[in-house]
Amino acid sequence: MPQAPFAPHPSNSSGPTTVGIDVGGLRKGFHAVALTGGAYAAQLATSDAESLVHWCRSVVQASVIAIDAPCRWSTDGRARPCERELRQRGIICFASPTRQAAACHPSGYYDWMLRGEALYRALEPSHPLATALPIVGPACFETFPHAITWHLRDGNAQASQKRTQRRELLQREGIDLAPLTSIDWIDAALCALTAHNAAIGGACVHYGEPETGWIVVPH
Repeated sequence: MPQAPFAPHPSNSSGPTTVGIDVGGLRKGFHAVALTGGAYAAQLATSDAESLVHWCRSVVQASVIAIDAPCRWSTDGRARPCERELRQRGIICFASPTRQAAACHPSGYYDWMLRGEALYRALEPSHPLATALPIVGPACFETFPHAITWHLRDGNAQASQKRTQRRELLQREGIDLAPLTSIDWIDAALCALTAHNAAIGGACVHYGEPETGWIVVPH
């Protein structure tokens, strides 16, 4: 997939630059949105994890990065603790498989999770996975747009209305919606907003534990 050009957006905002990343398979690729001081700054689409990491490190110089993809694999073939805890709250989510099951799936159904694994690995030297709250950058963490929406809308998150509900959340925070022309960009921006909240010391909550992977969302 060709890269979308880096498109800086004029803004009077000051503060940390954060990035949110929506992860897809090889064909769909990565969609990343950067916020500076909580305002839209730039976006990038690429199928190459190393190019994305370079953009995060050297172009937008992100302090905190939030990623919509599992940061760990299941150790026993069952849902990870973070995923079970989400379900206990009524938040529907995927169950991550073991890495072997993902790699051997005949249709490549879990290829996007393998792409996420490659991204976390590439980020590790500069943005290690956060294992404590509050999150102090440079760091990255796993998040989940449906859970973000659930928390920011007091439990009212409906998959059938995700585009409308998530755009409303971004609009409420004053984020420019014009460049966010697909649900992939919207989800990336929502992840970036969560990273911004973490970067400025806003209240966050995590599901799960570090060994099998946290999912971090605004509280």
